[in-house]
Amino acid sequence: MALRRLGKDPESPSGGSPTIYLNDEKDTYLVQGWKVDDRDRRDQMDVPGHEDVIEIPRRMVQFFLEVQDDEGSDVRGAVPQQP
Repeated sequence: MALRRLGKDPESPSGGSPTIYLNDEKDTYLVQGWKVDDRDRRDQMDVPGHEDVIEIPRRMVQFFLEVQDDEGSDVRGAVPQQP
């Protein structure tokens, strides 16, 4: 199974994270980001034990294929791009 890297955060100081990947075989995204450890925010979510929460900057939404507006892609729920 090969993952396809769709994009890295262009503003990452180290150039390594966050990153969005696509798993074509499973038709799912894998998202690398900052682990959310603070209790305040986690207590506001219902996260099952087999899941976890990561955080990515809003600007990363551009790398999800459904948000790209080329070749008739689905743009439902897209966040307008900042100039």
